[in-house]
Amino acid sequence: MSPVIECRTVSRVFTLRHNRQILLKDRALGLFCPHLRERREQFWALRDVTLAVEEGESFALIGPNGAGKTTLLRLLSEIYRPTSGTISVRGRIAPLLALGLGFHSELSGRENIYINAALFGLTTREIRAVEANIIEFSELGEFIDVPTKNYSSGMQLRLGFAIAVHLHAEVFLIDEILAVGDERFSQKCRRRLDEERAAGRTFLVATHDLGFVEERFDRAALLIEGRVVALGTAKETVQAYRDQLARRDATPS
Repeated sequence: MSPVIECRTVSRVFTLRHNRQILLKDRALGLFCPHLRERREQFWALRDVTLAVEEGESFALIGPNGAGKTTLLRLLSEIYRPTSGTISVRGRIAPLLALGLGFHSELSGRENIYINAALFGLTTREIRAVEANIIEFSELGEFIDVPTKNYSSGMQLRLGFAIAVHLHAEVFLIDEILAVGDERFSQKCRRRLDEERAAGRTFLVATHDLGFVEERFDRAALLIEGRVVALGTAKETVQAYRDQLARRDATPS
């Protein structure tokens, strides 16, 4: 059987614009002042990333900020497209990548339930069948009919997570989202994810919590500057990261 998630030599480049010029007068000044001219620089967020995640596996992405973890998850969610390489994902995805991602700020929480669930392939009948469960899990109560622009970050987390775990998804993509919100609700989310894992769902999670990775994950990949530098069991990969951090700390500045 082929992997549920597979990346083959995936790369992604972004163009960074310095001294960005929008107004005509800025462009005119740039003609006479070279230091004011717009400069463009290529930034490779990912380079030749190859990995595979099997069905029912819990797989972690670890590494420092800016290593490319979030970019990879967004490629898998089709928010971005790879510059080169190929990506395949089998099954319905439940992305938990950012607070309020995909929410329409002027619409209520209830209306956003229908919009978000529909975007991931649920029919109106299927959404109605889980609507009450989503609202109950989110614990938003009467705020479910308030525009999401008035939600706190914790309220957005509650609604986004509640929708995601009711999508009947086979694959969960999670980007450190459980670090936000109160501890009680975070524990509630983790218990629900444990239930999904026990049911055979596949997880790909970007996190800085190395203890959590060692305890809960099967395998992991260490990303540094957009490249996979270690790939193996969760404990092996975490140890490789710790060894690298120790070498860095021991190097004189």
